[in-house]
Amino acid sequence: MLSILVCHSYFMRLDPKQRERAKPYPPLATLQVAALVREAGHEVSLFDAMLAEGVPDFARQLRERRPDVVLLYEDNYNFLTKMCLARMREAACEMIRESLAVGARVIAAGSDASDSPEPYLRAGADVVLQGEGLGTLLELLPRLEADLGTSSERLSTGLHGVTSLIGGTPTHLNGAHVGADPQQPELPAWDLVDIESYRHLWRRAHGFFSLNMAASRGCPFRCTWCAKPIWGNQYLQRTPAAVAMEMTHLKRRFQPDHLWFADDIFGFRPDWVEELARLLEASDGSIPFTIQTRADLISERMAEALREAGCREAWIGAESGSQRVLDSMRKGTTVAQIVTARNRLKAVGIRVGFFIQLGYLGEELADIVATRELLDSARPDDVGVSVAYPLPGTAFYEIVKAELNSKTHWQDSDDLAMMFKGTYSSDFYREIRNLLHEQVRLAQESASEEDPEQVSQLNVRWDNLLALELRYRTGARAPS
Repeated sequence: MLSILVCHSYFMRLDPKQRERAKPYPPLATLQVAALVREAGHEVSLFDAMLAEGVPDFARQLRERRPDVVLLYEDNYNFLTKMCLARMREAACEMIRESLAVGARVIAAGSDASDSPEPYLRAGADVVLQGEGLGTLLELLPRLEADLGTSSERLSTGLHGVTSLIGGTPTHLNGAHVGADPQQPELPAWDLVDIESYRHLWRRAHGFFSLNMAASRGCPFRCTWCAKPIWGNQYLQRTPAAVAMEMTHLKRRFQPDHLWFADDIFGFRPDWVEELARLLEASDGSIPFTIQTRADLISERMAEALREAGCREAWIGAESGSQRVLDSMRKGTTVAQIVTARNRLKAVGIRVGFFIQLGYLGEELADIVATRELLDSARPDDVGVSVAYPLPGTAFYEIVKAELNSKTHWQDSDDLAMMFKGTYSSDFYREIRNLLHEQVRLAQESASEEDPEQVSQLNVRWDNLLALELRYRTGARAPS
């Protein structure tokens, strides 16, 4: 039996935007792998970076626990982990160095480690797991248990889907396949989390307590900008019975007021959602929840099924109000579908948020105006705005990689810096972001009481910014 400290490196304290937002969730994938390793017979402890002050907290726990192995397993459901924020990579490498100082062996896994294993290996990780890596992990651990002092090279010999330093060079090893990855455990290791700290922060900031779940892993669609270093194009959906069981468990054990489903796409088919609703009613396990979905999946039947299951808010990857931009992204949806989905969900009482992405290749002023018009006509309840972020392994990244400047990662999630030569500057897109947020806020306020003066002021700000747009141009490529 090995003593294993399972951890991740997303410190909310290092991300000012998320710290101000104050909506932290426990590291779901990290808890799932902790449960899996414990089921394999090992002694497991957890370091949860989310609410920690910093790496010194991790170092103190290391000295107390003196684990044989540190498993740095990032939360694959956390979109901030997929973004590979620079501060979090720095923290991860510092955690690896601290682990070496107490004589622990280190296994690393996550989106950034899969895409860029070298920094983790140079910091001292023995191996980096590629993708989800659960089957490979369960082959690695017995080797360490048999000989904790085995070399990194021998440790990874013959395994599939690992990267290791061989002769000082990061080398992808694709030896004997381990077969299908094991099933995820029925329940994550919720007992290892300080739930009350999360509850306290949520209640203090928002007046309610939210927890997270996942009903599926991955996404089968192929948008050009979406990175898939963990699950590829697979869509691995749990059964409605398994989801209902976990939801009922969380309700009885922790009494959350709300759930966030971290799936890229929740439900997918109306019959799956209808069965979930039936099972939750039978177990009295329903909790109001929020999901992410696509506009083209929201039929009238799906909207009704989501309402019956307890969905109270749905976030749609709208991305743009310009059909030309959507087609360039290979999004596979239309502007008309976005508006229809919003209306169908509104009709059954479900709040709707839009994710908007500015600055995609070839986006021009007319496309930005079309996005403004989409928000004006659809009137979502909320909006999240970002700029196009070229992630390794995507078609988008391959197109712009020759133009990437020295800034290859955002420091934090509010950075919003263009990392390639887009049509406009980062400052312009930040201003557009602010105006779109203000537009949605005013639309919600005017639903009950119109304020013509504020609307007029917003229109003036739009007109002034658009009149100056030439000043913000970067001399980018011609529109595609």
